[in-house]
This record gives sequence, C-alpha cells and structure tokens, in this order.
Amino acid sequence: MDRHRHPSVKAICEGYFNRNNQPAHHVESWHFCDNEQDANECLSLVLAGIKKATSPSLWWYQANKFELPKVGDLNVVTDWAGVAGCIIKTINVDIVPFNEIDATYASLEGEGDKSLDYWRRVHWDYYHRELANTDFSPTKSMPIICEEFEVVYRLGDV
Repeated sequence: MDRHRHPSVKAICEGYFNRNNQPAHHVESWHFCDNEQDANECLSLVLAGIKKATSPSLWWYQANKFELPKVGDLNVVTDWAGVAGCIIKTINVDIVPFNEIDATYASLEGEGDKSLDYWRRVHWDYYHRELANTDFSPTKSMPIICEEFEVVYRLGDV
C-alpha cells in the first residue's frame, strides 16, 4: 500500500473537519526524515508536544518544485508506514541561512538534546542526503525553511 494513502489519513481528515463543522477534504500527508527510526521518533516527539518545528532546505523545495509552506497550512504527519498521527497547522515560516539558525530555534525542533550543536550536526548530515540527487550541494549559508507548527488534531480526538 502506498504509505501516503493509508486509510488513517482519510480518517483523521474526516475527524478534524467534522469536529470543526467544515466539509472534509484531503490534506497533504508526509513523515519526517529519510529513515524509519527518525521518522517515527519525530512523530512521537510531535505527539508529546516536544517537537514544534521542522527545517527542510529551500533548495530541496526548489529541486522538487514544491510549493513553500505558509502560515495556516494543514498537514497530516504520519509514521514511516504512513499511519496518521496528527494534523499540524503551520504558525510561522522563516527562511534563515544554515549558519544563522540559533539555539532557540534548535530547541523548538525538539530532537536529541535540543542543543544548537546537536541540531547543526544532524541537520548537516541530513542536508547532504536530502540534496544528494539534486543540482545543489549543502553550504553553511544555504537557505533553510524554518517552519513552526502546532498540533491541531490527533486521530481519536473528539
């Protein structure tokens, strides 16, 4: 089964829109990271209220011709297998050079020990993987999309 078409994605969208007395419609679904362990851990951190931001590179969006996130966007966050965990709403978007990300933002990401050193180390490695099949190569000044979000619905919320 295509993990982006898991029945839980439709169910969580229906639950969210029914609760808000709005017509149900499809919401984009995705998982964090590029491997199962990190994707599932990040979802757990979001559900626990610890992870409140994500940081793909602007170049990855450009290479894939994806629309940039904007305030008010809704997304379904899934685990690696595509099972919906929650719906998040984007509350802030900034584009910041990699080398200008600060400790406050790194802490919002909620990963590891929440330090800037940890954020820089794991994200630097990630951006190399993220950009591997593109015309871009990571640089210390590359633009990073700093997207902050809040959980607005979890599967099973009433």
